[in-house]
Amino acid sequence: MQYETILFERRGAGAWIILNSPENMNSVSSTMLQELETVLSECQSDRSIQAVVLTGTGQAFCAGADLKNVLSSLKPSQPGMKDFLDMFDEVCGLIRKMPKPVIAAINGLALAGGLELVMCCDIVFAAESSKIGDAHSNFGVFPGAGGAAVLPKKIGLNRAKYLLFSGDFLSAAEMERFGLVNKVVPDGELSFEVEKFVEKLAAKSPLVLSRMKEVANAALDQTQDAALRHEMLNLRQHVRSYDLAEGLKAFAEKRKPEFKGY
Repeated sequence: MQYETILFERRGAGAWIILNSPENMNSVSSTMLQELETVLSECQSDRSIQAVVLTGTGQAFCAGADLKNVLSSLKPSQPGMKDFLDMFDEVCGLIRKMPKPVIAAINGLALAGGLELVMCCDIVFAAESSKIGDAHSNFGVFPGAGGAAVLPKKIGLNRAKYLLFSGDFLSAAEMERFGLVNKVVPDGELSFEVEKFVEKLAAKSPLVLSRMKEVANAALDQTQDAALRHEMLNLRQHVRSYDLAEGLKAFAEKRKPEFKGY
């Protein structure tokens, strides 16, 4: 399928979603959100995809919302239609709830809404020349997809307030120290390193990764007792799975397991 603002590529077990409006620094438009919703839904239902990668072309991962037409996008053309904020929230929800790992590969600027997309992902790789920041305050814009609500959980309250209030752009290395970025790699090796990581994930049980993601995400908003109960419920279900039986059998036979995701 042809898209206007994104590219979609299959690389082994990974699905690569590439934001492709380099002339606008891959800023998020209504069209991009519609296309992301479509492709993310397809990735969720395609059992052959074991990990999803989100990245960008050109100088930016994503520089946030397209401010030139964001105001008009806030008003749906017809009553009952989703507006820009509804669509952005839906896309972020699809990434967070994707039942497989989603990896952000930050190739350049990741600002405002771009940072919010990064925060939805499970693992973050960044090219060493990348710059990351909130930037909403620079233009009198208020975040709506996690800038103020999720960032403190990711990097701590004081660091989050610094980014939110100042609008500064920080280096990938600084954001790795803050805990948002998992790994900083040389610019020319970003795709290679991410592809290598996807290969590692492809050897795991998709069922285990999906259940781990669900429990880990939910734990952030639960008491420890509630999170432990949730984990045990998932384990009780998991002991009946093919993948657990295959993993234990492969261990006993000293071979690599062949997981099926159920």
